[in-house]
Amino acid sequence: MTGIDLTTATIGDTVAEQTLHFTRDSLVRYAGASGDFNPIHYRDDIAAEVGLPGVLAHGMLTMGAAIQPLIAELGDPGRVVDYQVRFTKPVVVDPVTGADVHVIAKVAQLADEDGIGRIDLEVSCDGVKVLGKSQVRVRFAA
Repeated sequence: MTGIDLTTATIGDTVAEQTLHFTRDSLVRYAGASGDFNPIHYRDDIAAEVGLPGVLAHGMLTMGAAIQPLIAELGDPGRVVDYQVRFTKPVVVDPVTGADVHVIAKVAQLADEDGIGRIDLEVSCDGVKVLGKSQVRVRFAA
């Protein structure tokens, strides 16, 4: 699969954008796959007991899902050289409506002499940034 060629990109170009929908079912499936069965990810009473605003999406689920729109555009996950984020706010997943996480991937740094540049991800839920300093180093050539 051939992906987007970023060698002619300019700083600020949007290369991917998508809204991801998380449900409580998403959290259960992720818990099973990851082995993270912390009850704050599936029990409202426990989340409330520890002072949380509701059941939270796993941080690693949010991080992993947030990079997927960019990977789809790149066409090859092997083009990702490094991926780092800071968790700034939790994603609260409503039992009925779920949660929508909006991702915008923009060119932040052009390719260096090795052909590697940086794409920054803007990741938000209900207009609030949930991942900060989300930076992906990628090979720009397809």
